[in-house]
Amino acid sequence: MLELRHLRSLIAIADSGKLVAAAARVNLSQSALSHQIRDVEAHYEVSLFERTRQGLRFTTAGERLLELARETLAAVARAERDLVRLKGDARGELRIVLECHTCFDWLMPVMDEFRRRWPEVEVDLVAGFHADPMRLLGESKADVVIGSKPAARRGLHVAPLFRFEIQVVMANEHRLRNKRRVGPDDLRGETLITYPVPEARIDLIREVLEPAGIRLERRTAELTIAIMQLVASRRGIAALPNWGVKNYVDHDYVLAKRVGAKGLWSELYAVAPGSAAQRPYFGDFVRIVRDTCAAQLDGIELLGPSA
Repeated sequence: MLELRHLRSLIAIADSGKLVAAAARVNLSQSALSHQIRDVEAHYEVSLFERTRQGLRFTTAGERLLELARETLAAVARAERDLVRLKGDARGELRIVLECHTCFDWLMPVMDEFRRRWPEVEVDLVAGFHADPMRLLGESKADVVIGSKPAARRGLHVAPLFRFEIQVVMANEHRLRNKRRVGPDDLRGETLITYPVPEARIDLIREVLEPAGIRLERRTAELTIAIMQLVASRRGIAALPNWGVKNYVDHDYVLAKRVGAKGLWSELYAVAPGSAAQRPYFGDFVRIVRDTCAAQLDGIELLGPSA
């Protein structure tokens, strides 16, 4: 009765604490995941969870199956990598380009875990800011781009990662400090501090300011810490992912505000040429990104396969 899919679901629930997030992680609807769990509970005649205000809490029986899930799936993954090595398919390289440069904040532990699993694969970052990262794939100068979903292009494999909220960051003394959320009219006259990338790749400009007919003076900096220092010094505002600003906000260095009533959301994908995506370690890289970010980044939502 107990199958690998059940074990994956248990780990997803443990890492997320909520059925909705766990369902997205294992590419199921919430109702399908609930049905799957009920089947396991009915088979063993035990309850696996208790519902609390903080989310789902594992019972003793649930904890025992969760322990089994972690041990079993880790062993299966090791065996699958060994089978690849026995076929001589493990060597290669993975050159990564970041379209979203705040991703450096979480990419390092991802790369460390990837190197641990695939020591034969040379993994590297393609340095610098690139106006057209996708072009590097076509020129065989990179193997994967982490960024927004590209326009449909033949020969590209697009693996969904997660969606996240972009927040407007401002100094603690800013005139908008008492507002719960900000809209385009609130930002008139501000200086927008960004990475040195084309305006078309800046969500706040493309999705919020341009439709409202608002154009802000722009200043650029290459490092997140430099952007934060400029913001804290009241040189302007910034628009950055929630995970990139959380630590600064928690330490009262700056303030972060939601954009509009529902927030400004963006999505991340791992994009690779078909040849690179067929390499046995590419799929594992995508899983490491999704699993690591789901466990470490607050406020993100994993994307399903059809996103």
